[in-house]
Amino acid sequence: MKPMRFLPGLVLAAFCVTGIFAQQKSNAKPVKAVRFGKLWDARGKLWTNAIVIIEGDRIRNVAADASAIPAGAEVIDLSKYTGLPGLIDVHTHMTIYTDETPGEPMLKQTANVNPGYVVFVARKGAMRTLEAGVTTVRDLGADQYMDIAMRDLINRGEMIGPRMFVCGYGLYITNTPYKPGINPPAGGIADGVPEVLKAVRQQIAAGADVIKMYASTGTDDDVTGFQTYTFEEMKAAVAMAHQFGKKIAIHSYGPDGARDAVRAGTDSLEHATDMDDATIQEMAKRGTFYVPTIDHNRYYLDNWQKIGYANGFQEKTKAFIERNLETARRAHKAGVKFAMGSDAIYTMFGQNTRARARLVRESWNDAGAGPAHCND
Repeated sequence: MKPMRFLPGLVLAAFCVTGIFAQQKSNAKPVKAVRFGKLWDARGKLWTNAIVIIEGDRIRNVAADASAIPAGAEVIDLSKYTGLPGLIDVHTHMTIYTDETPGEPMLKQTANVNPGYVVFVARKGAMRTLEAGVTTVRDLGADQYMDIAMRDLINRGEMIGPRMFVCGYGLYITNTPYKPGINPPAGGIADGVPEVLKAVRQQIAAGADVIKMYASTGTDDDVTGFQTYTFEEMKAAVAMAHQFGKKIAIHSYGPDGARDAVRAGTDSLEHATDMDDATIQEMAKRGTFYVPTIDHNRYYLDNWQKIGYANGFQEKTKAFIERNLETARRAHKAGVKFAMGSDAIYTMFGQNTRARARLVRESWNDAGAGPAHCND
């Protein structure tokens, strides 16, 4: 059997955000009929010779009979391709984008950069994400509310990219020493329940769609997972987010922060490894989504010199990946819900869907089923 040929970037739900349709300014609603050789509908059915009827920027109907094509509709023949619904990447950092500038580590490229410049160049990562078939992202952490600017530009048709749900500043504990003089607190820093409540309210007031909280150490080439926020602080953040109708995602590389995040009622748990059986069972019971973000550590290993990491982190990162995979296997067998999250930064945009492929290939190769999919 010949492998199916998929059309990069032209997944069904992408029609509402790509430049093909989203940039139309007139009130007219042109009708288009797109022919696919095969079409997977994300509901268990693989259509043959499918026809997708699109009116304006909305999918009106899917049929297999040519008689369903309205008179006067523009017909686009993609019959040599297989169509897919738009995919969702629930963990990105769209504003941490860099090109591979020769001789300049990516870490330095992202330090002390003008926000206007960052938002402008980040459009490239947004386009690459869209071309990979990802039509919606949840962006979990940006500086100076640049993620909100990107979201709004995309929504207004001024930038081409995936639909974005953003968090503004992620919440994290104080991590810099005291400096005498006037030092306004950095965005997102919150210590203790009162400050956590205030920081959550600040993100919501700024226009955040979701709340992000860093409940452990661990990021980039650091794979430690020491708990940073207490259960009481996490519970307060969850309660305040939910009071305003917002979901919350809690980051924890290690098992302790993960345990308290789940007990506190987080809607999704990011990265966690080495979780005990009780935590995994609680996730399954509560319906907590697990976003293991396994593939971003592969990206760090492949690109560490370009990024600017110091040599010597590789063995710890490889070990973390294996523990991450093993935790994911156990969680899947326990019935925990999964969501695809790439944790894409730097030049990783466009590789977003490798996270899902890796889970299917390595975590579920002996389980007989794949993880819950995220489709737009």
